[in-house]
Amino acid sequence: MQTTTLYDQDFYGWTQRQVDLLRAGRWNELDIENLAEEIESLGRQERQELRNWLGVLLGHLLKWHYQPEARTKSWAATIKEQRRRIHRHLKENPSLKPYLADAIAIGYEDGLDLVNRETPLDPKQLPTACPFSEADIFEQPIDWP
Repeated sequence: MQTTTLYDQDFYGWTQRQVDLLRAGRWNELDIENLAEEIESLGRQERQELRNWLGVLLGHLLKWHYQPEARTKSWAATIKEQRRRIHRHLKENPSLKPYLADAIAIGYEDGLDLVNRETPLDPKQLPTACPFSEADIFEQPIDWP
């Protein structure tokens, strides 16, 4: 079975074949085009994870900030968890740091959607751009009695 056909018909089998070829140093047999595409896709996934975690974090920070009377232990825990995940992700992928401002802007849009789903707040009455500084997002204490 040819490599490109294998890619289309059995992705897992294709990955294992590429690993074997790489480890054996059989460079001329590699499916370079699909291999490059898959590696590029892995990078996009890392960016997507960062945006997703920021969306959850920013949505909960909005809830925390704009609904102080409704604060819950669960919200505080979610904020702390998302901060920890993002911190770990950036530590493991330091080249994502220059992308952080864009990721925050995109994550904020998702955070507004979260607020719309989970609260009576009207997202149209909230800031259209993220009102939180990086220090607010990642360092502001979230105290729960």
